[in-house]
Amino acid sequence: MNKDIHESPLKRVCIICAKGTVEDVYATLVMANGAVMEGIEAKVFFTFFGLDAITKKRMNKLHTATVGNPAMRMPGGLPFPTLLGMIPGVEAGVSAMMKSTMDKLDIPPVDEFLEMITAGGGEVYACKLAMDMFKLKEEDLWDQCSGVLTVGDFYAMCGGENTQIIFT
Repeated sequence: MNKDIHESPLKRVCIICAKGTVEDVYATLVMANGAVMEGIEAKVFFTFFGLDAITKKRMNKLHTATVGNPAMRMPGGLPFPTLLGMIPGVEAGVSAMMKSTMDKLDIPPVDEFLEMITAGGGEVYACKLAMDMFKLKEEDLWDQCSGVLTVGDFYAMCGGENTQIIFT
């Protein structure tokens, strides 16, 4: 193990989520929840399509990307042909399969995951620019959202030693 890790342990993570697919949002949620469970301060900034994760009407209706996703596999491990992803209903079917698998693993829905993060002391923020672009109001957001910030405000609160900024 690297000796430097123990000399200056990570104290804060600032995670930026800019995509609204199941795989991108859950990567953010898993990392933020893991941080708070380890006693690391976690601040999460949702911007652009990542805002879907904290928008009440969309947060539990996220989809899996089926077009342009080279990591997508069919049952059995064969590559998923991008052309199939364009057929009506395929994205919804793949998303339903992903949700079913997550349910079997007892992975909570987005709103419950966010509650776990904030209950552990994590903070969740929305991007002001993206809010303006998509004509969203604060009342459109998940009720426990910590606020709406500019990216400069978010970076300012993420300053200091032993801080890592992660972009998902």
